[in-house]
Amino acid sequence: VQLQASGGGLVQAGGSLRLSCAASGDTFSVYDMGWFRQAPGKEREFVASINWSVSSIYYADSVKGRFTISRDNAKNTAYLQMSSLKPEDTAVYYCAARRGSLTTTPRTTLRDYDYWGQGTQVTVSS
Repeated sequence: VQLQASGGGLVQAGGSLRLSCAASGDTFSVYDMGWFRQAPGKEREFVASINWSVSSIYYADSVKGRFTISRDNAKNTAYLQMSSLKPEDTAVYYCAARRGSLTTTPRTTLRDYDYWGQGTQVTVSS
């Protein structure tokens, strides 16, 4: 599967953005999806995940209550709605995918995912 992330940009603190991750090349509905981010000088970190059946959704503590992950299988797209943005949310955001399974084990590490998009820059000004 190929992934294309989009929707990043420059926003003021307190603002909102919605990131999209368009998938192609395979049946999107069988994939677990995740969002990660990488700030300058830092390691890539988990943000949110949603499994193929939408029965398992997880968030990093740092974004819980502010970000919402979702998916639209008809559009082969996953989303990350980001609200109440903070300067510390500034990073390159990456979407990732792995073929789903019958387990609902949280998929929160980089090695859980096999496919990655190219990243989209999110900059939050104070």
